[in-house]
Amino acid sequence: MQFGQVPVSDAMGAILAHSLRTGHGMFKKGRVLSVADVEVLAASGYREITVAELDADDIAEDIAAARIAAALTGSGVRIGAAFTGRANLYAEAHGIARIDAGRVEAVNAVDEAITLATLPPYHRVGPRQMVATVKVIPFAAPARAVEAAEKLLTGEPAIAVSPLVHKRIALISTQFAETRPQILDKSRGAIDARVEPLGSSVVHEARVQHDAGQLADAIRAAHRMEADPILIFGASAITDRRDVVPAAIVAAGGEITQFGMPVDPGNLLLLGKLGKAMVVGLPSCARSPKVNGFDFVLERLLANVPVGSPQIAAMGVGGLLSEIHTRPQPRDRQPAGSHAPRIAAVVLAAGLSSRMGHNKLMADIGGKPLVRRAVDAALGSSVRPIIVVTGSEAENVDQALAGMPVTIVRNLDFRKGLSTSLISGINAVPDDSDGAVVMLGDMPDVTAQTIDRLVAAFDPGEDRTICVATRNGKRGNPVLWSREFFADIRKLEGDVGAKSLIGENADLVCEVEMADDGPLVDIDTPDALAAYRARRT
Repeated sequence: MQFGQVPVSDAMGAILAHSLRTGHGMFKKGRVLSVADVEVLAASGYREITVAELDADDIAEDIAAARIAAALTGSGVRIGAAFTGRANLYAEAHGIARIDAGRVEAVNAVDEAITLATLPPYHRVGPRQMVATVKVIPFAAPARAVEAAEKLLTGEPAIAVSPLVHKRIALISTQFAETRPQILDKSRGAIDARVEPLGSSVVHEARVQHDAGQLADAIRAAHRMEADPILIFGASAITDRRDVVPAAIVAAGGEITQFGMPVDPGNLLLLGKLGKAMVVGLPSCARSPKVNGFDFVLERLLANVPVGSPQIAAMGVGGLLSEIHTRPQPRDRQPAGSHAPRIAAVVLAAGLSSRMGHNKLMADIGGKPLVRRAVDAALGSSVRPIIVVTGSEAENVDQALAGMPVTIVRNLDFRKGLSTSLISGINAVPDDSDGAVVMLGDMPDVTAQTIDRLVAAFDPGEDRTICVATRNGKRGNPVLWSREFFADIRKLEGDVGAKSLIGENADLVCEVEMADDGPLVDIDTPDALAAYRARRT
């Protein structure tokens, strides 16, 4: 990649290295300069600018990031669209992140252009939580580096999420004659506080004397109920493989697979198996709400992640929990980290179609009504929910969308202009949404990829809160709006959209260049419809 200053007149097709303010607003870094852009820069007084130009063996940043992310990703993980050289990986459900630390390190050693950051292995995650991010630092990565990273990532996925599943858990407690019931009640409460947030439940509880024979009978009874895992709180700490709890597991027909773990607190944990069921002898610290070694094991068991001697041995790194005073309690633990933004879609389908002479949204395009193509694109993307605003010939639009998982909002004031439909749609966006993609129902070539690329660009922390789809530098639709602009949208009046707000907030606008003409193609007249159909044949 070539990088440096060039005369503005020679910059067409190059990548702008630093954001510049022009008479037409801010040109942000990463913009591929068109002929019109060069003219604007010259008119704004720039004579030389810093640009990057790709060599023949370079791979553009977004393509490189997307390729590496695809090679990384396994089940339970969704890849966000790449933007500014970054591709984020998100969990699809509550679960445990399985990360191959060795291959992550190997990828990061390939080339300084390529970076990969992840959560710690076996971190508990929630839906939409970011698990990893691939970032190509310059505007391109060498092809040899991308190919080397892909080769390292062949075979088993380096990053996946094992979802938490509901398990039928048995809890058996042993007691001495002098054991107070309150102690056993506390044990049960501590287990409930751990397993319920993980989506499982204790379906069987037994309390027996601290005797290997009685405990073995209780273990067999729990096993007949198909409980898995079977958790055992001993009245006395386990100090040897031949102690009461392990002896009872063996007497019940099971085996001991691991005694002790390099996690403090939690050293005296014991693992066994009875048939396919896991049996866990609990350390006394499991009665405490504080995080301990049992939490590491429990989370993996409830996500069907293997837990054996090698996995227990690896828990020693990061296992000194007694000195980590900031670690939250299990009942308070919430998956930490960045989350994918919650973006809704608002599809405007209420207009009079006055230039068409009839409802253009019913026009057949490729075997389906025009409006259905727009909704299909939204449904194929990551945005939810899909809100469709109807007005003129609302019954026909409803029929065209019958059976589709969308929310229909009727705009009774549609004759007062576009602003009323836009406001109706924005008012229906859920309160927990971070923003909304506003789409026009008459744009047949907007795709799910178009929408997801806008979502990938959205980043309030980087002042990218209005994301506009462009083609060859020309602005079109859709537009993604941060929630912070909803109040201003509600003040609009007449037959206008929110274009004025884009001009008023130029520093917060992110132009997202698309690979096709979809953002610029709409159907307004019979001639436009005929020409579009002719191009498709």
